[in-house]
Amino acid sequence: MSVFLTVENFTSQFVVTFWTPIFVGIFIAIVTYALWPRNQAAFDEASKIPLREK
Repeated sequence: MSVFLTVENFTSQFVVTFWTPIFVGIFIAIVTYALWPRNQAAFDEASKIPLREK
């Protein structure tokens, strides 16, 4: 039983110490891209797509 607990603890620590900072960095990059002033025109145009008539 202790072998499974050790593997579980190792896996949990690995995920927390390795993947969490990577996903936080990806999230920050996406938010930065979305809020960058140069991209505002493209996002404004895309936000009007559902309101267009065909």
